[in-house]
Amino acid sequence: MPDKMFEGIFDNGGATVIAVSDFLLCLGVSLFIGVFLALIYTYKSLYTKSFVITLAILPAVVCVVIMMVNGNVGAGVAVAGAFSLVRFRSAPGTAREIGTIFLAMGAGMVAGMGYLGYAVLVSLLLGFVMLFYQKIGLGEKRGGSREKTLHITIPEDLDYTQVFDELLEKYTSAAEVVSVKTTNMGSLFKLTYQITLRNLMEEKELIDALRCRNGNLEISITRREAEGYEL
Repeated sequence: MPDKMFEGIFDNGGATVIAVSDFLLCLGVSLFIGVFLALIYTYKSLYTKSFVITLAILPAVVCVVIMMVNGNVGAGVAVAGAFSLVRFRSAPGTAREIGTIFLAMGAGMVAGMGYLGYAVLVSLLLGFVMLFYQKIGLGEKRGGSREKTLHITIPEDLDYTQVFDELLEKYTSAAEVVSVKTTNMGSLFKLTYQITLRNLMEEKELIDALRCRNGNLEISITRREAEGYEL
């Protein structure tokens, strides 16, 4: 009787029904692959927490879609066309939002093919898994609070190429200029750095030291800004 719950309501006598144990096995392996790929991706690379969570969940979503298509060419073409709309016919969003859309589309397609039990099962399983990943902080970098974006305004006659190198080397473990632009009708330059502080308690000390070099013009340190659209 429990197995009947996971049979498609549109199945005929010749249709192949996926066993619940096989379904859970494939889903478990897909989740393991997702976590493995997410951990591999985070090794010595810049990443966001939302992208890691999405990367960890995406193989399971794709696995479910492929199992439910199960050789149906028409359904496969329809799924590919629907998924392409997420990227090219919608406003850019965060990786978690896009991943949730894919999950919702996958569950909807499963339900549309008549596998109501599987649609509920995958929605509950992957929904709770995403919450669990969020709860345990999967992809959350250690020391991420020390990563900042530094904005420095300097007069146009100040050579910015090396004037701050000594201070940045002293107070940061990593610093990189990501943009230079003019402001105030070209009389000022605005520099943007991506930095990693050695010690959060020395943030004010760094600002005071920079003020002595830039003529006490505007300086700001903010949380690390995402480059481009966040994924």
